[in-house]
Amino acid sequence: MKKPAFVYEALKWASSFLAENGREQRAADVLMRHHLQKDWTDFHLSRRDELNEDVWEAFQRDVFLYGKGIPVQHLMGYEEFFGRRFNVSEDVLIPRPETEELVEGVLSWLKLHHKKSASVADIGTGSGAIAVTLALEFSDLQVTAVELNDAALHMAEKNAESLQAEVSFLKGDLLEPLQRKEKKWDVIVSNPPYIPKNEWVQLDSLVKDHEPELALIGQGEDGLYCYRKMAAHLSNVLKKDGLAAFEIGEKQGKEVAAIFQKALPDAKVDVRLDINGKERMVFCERGRI
Repeated sequence: MKKPAFVYEALKWASSFLAENGREQRAADVLMRHHLQKDWTDFHLSRRDELNEDVWEAFQRDVFLYGKGIPVQHLMGYEEFFGRRFNVSEDVLIPRPETEELVEGVLSWLKLHHKKSASVADIGTGSGAIAVTLALEFSDLQVTAVELNDAALHMAEKNAESLQAEVSFLKGDLLEPLQRKEKKWDVIVSNPPYIPKNEWVQLDSLVKDHEPELALIGQGEDGLYCYRKMAAHLSNVLKKDGLAAFEIGEKQGKEVAAIFQKALPDAKVDVRLDINGKERMVFCERGRI
């Protein structure tokens, strides 16, 4: 296609192309903003600017690739979470807006209970989005991040370094590295894999073909293996007045809540909804019954 003269013309072409290919049209704005290297305000003000040849070539290439099913975040190399850029790749789960609500819930609890210098462990940290964000939002927190996958662990460490966050990293499976430390934490937070295997095949190719199965598919028929395994050892690593907070699938609230209520009889267990009214989090507050 001949190069459009102005930014808005390129965006119009991209929106039409993506609509025809069943992709989100908003991705055109995200990609153009990325290639123009502008914030959202300046980007919107630049729609009638002349379009640079190099920008057009890079933008057109990425629009075609996104149309073929490669996630926008992988094309850019990052995703924004809590207003910060986190490096991502096919080795880690792309941070989602829903997970920001999990972080907000933990921060609210820490503030309410005057625990801004508490110990926090993020289990299955992936890109490090949860751990790094908590460490940066409350700088006195003692944050530990656990990850089993070497490539993901390296990515999380890279993000912590680039964002100048004080986070300690442990390699291992779920709560096992914490148990070896023979101490207890004020907060355990996790966004574990929870998608049942039979639902995996129905996912959009953007997710299914480009994001790590290890971070998405929960073992067992119902996808709740990781919750059960963590529940079995949670009382050994969580303080008596601590909080355990988990992201869940939108239809898993009742079952996950029951798993943790059985494991922590002394806890107040709540299923919380996300901004769209879907079950998204389970919060377990020990000593709150």
